[in-house]
Amino acid sequence: MNIPITGCTRFTGLLGTPVTHSISPRMHNESFQYLGLDYVYLCFDVNEQTLPDAVRGLKALGVRGFNLTMPCKNRMAELCSSLSPAARLIGAVNTVVHEGNGELTGHNTDGIGFIRALREAGQEIKGKTMTLLGAGGAASSICTQAAIDGAQAVHVFARSSSRFWGRMQHLADELSRLYPCRVTLEEQADTLQLKSSLENSHLLVNGTSVGMAPETGASLITDPELFHPDLAVFDAIYNPRQTRLLKLAQKAGCQTGNGLYMLLYQGAEAFTLWTGQDMPIEHIKSCCFPDAV
Repeated sequence: MNIPITGCTRFTGLLGTPVTHSISPRMHNESFQYLGLDYVYLCFDVNEQTLPDAVRGLKALGVRGFNLTMPCKNRMAELCSSLSPAARLIGAVNTVVHEGNGELTGHNTDGIGFIRALREAGQEIKGKTMTLLGAGGAASSICTQAAIDGAQAVHVFARSSSRFWGRMQHLADELSRLYPCRVTLEEQADTLQLKSSLENSHLLVNGTSVGMAPETGASLITDPELFHPDLAVFDAIYNPRQTRLLKLAQKAGCQTGNGLYMLLYQGAEAFTLWTGQDMPIEHIKSCCFPDAV
């Protein structure tokens, strides 16, 4: 990939830490080049403390927009001039558009990316019941978009000792008030309630980092009896491609999917917000995501 830089090249990028492993630069730069757009995408190692200074610098440089990864998503929501409805509900931003004159609009495209990946796998969220593991950023985004897109119910399971518990309880109350979707928050350790939820769910989604490399032997669900063939199981993790949770679900006859296409489609949404054009999805799949399944 040979990216020409001109005096008119528009600048986008990723802020967070760590960022050296990110697939996003390849995905976006390949898209810019394929479509003949004079843009470039770079990564910068930024933490919550250095984020305000980094954002001020980017605004002064006239950046078109940027992505946020951990641990900067929640802090960025406080630095934006305005927020999309989803970002406001979640309290976290993963995509920023510089509107000009220093005005920054914050979006959260993680949930959009997940729902699009779900649909591509042949699963529709509308009218369905989901069991969701986790209360952090990814889980909050998935929960919010599921409610917006017409889920009947979302049963969230998390640790009551988690620092995200209170925020998720507030989100569950707000989503249940604003949308015709019943969102509940349950203690993760309540195995009887989890069993009951899974028996009545169409989808199980792991929105935590449990099972991510290098701790690939971990899984929040280890009892194969909790799965049933009518349950589709998805993991927001993409490294490894098959987590222990997905392996157990496959053995039980469940359809499964990892987080690679969630990553792709959240990036595609950001790409459109910055450029006004669609990311060349099929091209990016072939060159950047050949082993997504």
